[in-house]
Amino acid sequence: MSETLSLAIELISRPSVTPDDCGCQRLMSERLQAIGFNSEKMPFEEVDNLWARRGSEGPLFVFAGHTDVVPSGPLKEWHSPPFQPEIRDGLLYGRGAADMKGSLAAMLTATEAFVADYPDHRGSIGFLITSDEEGPSVNGTVRVVEKLQARNEHIDYCLVGEPSSSQRLGDTVKNGRRGSLNGYLTVFGKQGHVAYPQLADNPLHAFAPVMAQLCNESWDNGNEHFPATSFQISNLNSGTGAENVIPGNLSAKFNFRFSTELSDDIIRQRVTEILDSGSFEYDLRWRLSGQPFLTPQGKLVEAAQYAIRKVSGLTTELSTSGGTSDGRFIAPSGAEVLELGPLNASIHQINECVAVKDLQQLSHMYYHILKKLLA
Repeated sequence: MSETLSLAIELISRPSVTPDDCGCQRLMSERLQAIGFNSEKMPFEEVDNLWARRGSEGPLFVFAGHTDVVPSGPLKEWHSPPFQPEIRDGLLYGRGAADMKGSLAAMLTATEAFVADYPDHRGSIGFLITSDEEGPSVNGTVRVVEKLQARNEHIDYCLVGEPSSSQRLGDTVKNGRRGSLNGYLTVFGKQGHVAYPQLADNPLHAFAPVMAQLCNESWDNGNEHFPATSFQISNLNSGTGAENVIPGNLSAKFNFRFSTELSDDIIRQRVTEILDSGSFEYDLRWRLSGQPFLTPQGKLVEAAQYAIRKVSGLTTELSTSGGTSDGRFIAPSGAEVLELGPLNASIHQINECVAVKDLQQLSHMYYHILKKLLA
C-alpha cells in the first residue's frame, strides 16, 4: 500500500460532513510540521481552517483544498459504508475519495517527497485547507485569504485539488471558472377560489410569460475561454396543495453561470428589466457566489502540462467548465490558479470512488509541479 493510498484511507475514514473537519486538518498539520512547516489554525465561527507554510521567501506556491464532504445519502444504497473505505477491483470507495481527500493525500505525500529531495528549495510552499467548501463557503477559504492579504502574504501559484479529470487522470485541468449569481424571487398575487378567478390574481399565470422570456433569453455568446452564460431555474414553488385554491404568491430560485463577457451588475439590470415588463409586483434578492476567473498560459499552467505529460504521457486540455470552486476566492489576489485532481465521474454520488493507481500518479504529478516551480 502506497503512502498516498494509506493517507487517503485514513482521511476518508473520518466522517467530516460539512462543516465538521473531524480531525483531518490536525492529521495533516502534524505531518506538515514534521517536515518543517509552520502550522496555524484559522477558525472562523463553526469552520476549521488550516494555514501551513514552509519558507518565508517568494514565490509562494500553495496547495488548496477542503476536508469537508457532502452527506453520504441513503446508507442502504452504498455497497460498503461510506466512511469505512474499501478497495474493490482497483477502486477505493468512500465519501470524499474523489472530492477531495484523495487529492489531499496526494498533495501531502508529494510535498513530503519533494522536501526530502530538495530541503533547500526556492521560495515557499503553503497549504490552505478549509472545512467550508461544500457548505456556504463563507467562513473558509475566503476568510483565510483576507487574513493573509492583511498581513501581506501573497500567493503566486495555487493548485486546487478539485476533481478535474474526465476520462483519464490529467486529461483536463481547470484554468478558470464561470461566475455564479443566484436570484431569489417572490411574485405577489392574490389567493382565491379557482371557480372565481375574477376575485383573485394568479401569480403563476402572471409570471409564466416572463419566465419563458428569461429562459429563452440569449445572455451572451461566450468567448474562446468560456461557454455562453446559462440561466437555470432550480426551484419553483406556489400553491397550498389544494386543487381548488388559486395561490397567493410564487417563489423561484434561479442561477446564472456567467462568462467574462458579462458582469453581475449587467445581469441584475437585464433581469430587472424583464421582470418589470410583467404585470405583477415582486421582490428580488441576489447572492453572488463568485466572479469568473481565468489563468492564462503561464508558469503554473506550463508546469502542470509538463508534469502530466511526464507522468502519464497525456497532453492535457484546459477547461473552464463545471461548477465553482474555492479558486474563485484566491484568483482575485493575483495568483495563478489551476485545478488538477482525479476523475469527477462519481463525485457527490452514492459509491463515490477513485482509482487506486491514480492516487499515486496524482502525487507524482504534484511532485513534478513543485519541482518545476521551486527546485
